Amino acid sequence: MKSLRARLAGVVRWVLHVWHEQGPQVLAALLAVVCGVLQIRPQLGPLRLGFQEVAQHGTGAMTHLADLAAVPRGIIGAGLLLMAIGLVLRARVAWVISLLLAVLSAGLALGFAHRPDAVFAVAAALVVVLAVYARHFNRSSLAASSLFALLGIGSLLIYGVLGSLWFGPGYAPPIRDLPTAFYYAVETMSTVGYGDIVPRTVEARMFTVSLIVLGITVFATTLSVVMGPLVGGSLKRALEGRMQRENRRNHYVIIGVSGLAYTLWQELHGRNVPVTVIASPGRPSPYPEDADVIVGDASRNEILEQAGVPLAKAVLTLRDDDAENAFAVLAVKELAPGVKTIAGVNDARHLAKIRRVQPDMLFAPQLLGSDLLARTLLDEPIDNETVSKLLFAQN
Repeated sequence: MKSLRARLAGVVRWVLHVWHEQGPQVLAALLAVVCGVLQIRPQLGPLRLGFQEVAQHGTGAMTHLADLAAVPRGIIGAGLLLMAIGLVLRARVAWVISLLLAVLSAGLALGFAHRPDAVFAVAAALVVVLAVYARHFNRSSLAASSLFALLGIGSLLIYGVLGSLWFGPGYAPPIRDLPTAFYYAVETMSTVGYGDIVPRTVEARMFTVSLIVLGITVFATTLSVVMGPLVGGSLKRALEGRMQRENRRNHYVIIGVSGLAYTLWQELHGRNVPVTVIASPGRPSPYPEDADVIVGDASRNEILEQAGVPLAKAVLTLRDDDAENAFAVLAVKELAPGVKTIAGVNDARHLAKIRRVQPDMLFAPQLLGSDLLARTLLDEPIDNETVSKLLFAQN
């Protein structure tokens, strides 16, 4: 009985964990998809027939299609389908757009039906879910921003094509087919203006002006939404890197990703001591993302300068390979002779060889641990002088 209760409790905890991590965004995305499908599905048949009539008979069949295009539920439904992907990604921009589209969906559904229907119920549920779990949608996603840009450009293109066909007789030459309408819409939206199709009537000119203004607005918004995060992120990383280089002074530099190097970093970081780490490329790093880590060859002067070695209090070479530690000590002494160097020795048999590169201190964990253990077993005294001598492998 206790085993069954423990299993049930484990299942409940797992379900709650999954819900907390993925539940709200998945539920919101599903509601957005259902709401979008409920609004688009009734209009698919009439929309297909309307386009067929335009393709066969030209602008003479535009009245029915224009009436259909004036109904915004199809565009709102398509927007909700696109935003569902952004909701799964927990994008903030998708949350904002979905909330607005859900409110519009509920309002239009209530206005057309004069009573709550399926679209109204799903849209209202989506509004509630988005409002209650708003804090879950906190990512600035480039994918969601791209979807927003795609939705804006697509809606504007539909507006341009339908408007060009509707006001087609007011142009010289008249716009009577979909390819010409598409060509004129793209030409006007991009403000190219070849002059081969010219508006003649007041209505056609006003439509052209609106298409130009909307085109400039949508394209400018698209650039800011899509390119802004990319440029801003690169600029932010560049500025942060420059600020870090300027702040690297009176600090300690640890070279290596060994267990000893990471443990020392934890101790110094816990004491709020500034530390810069130089990690070898191609090796897994145990350091967290907020650590000041430089990936590169510690024997190269440009990497040592980037780490602020000339302005450091001390440099500790704590790699797993004693030969690499010796090379790093030589590189540091060549670049900054006045900076204290502490070399780690993994194998006590290499002590004499590493002494030849003349580090200021040697640290041999094996020698220290074995000698302290032997003194403890034999009840020999251990004083500060003995520990200091063993700690830095002094003769």
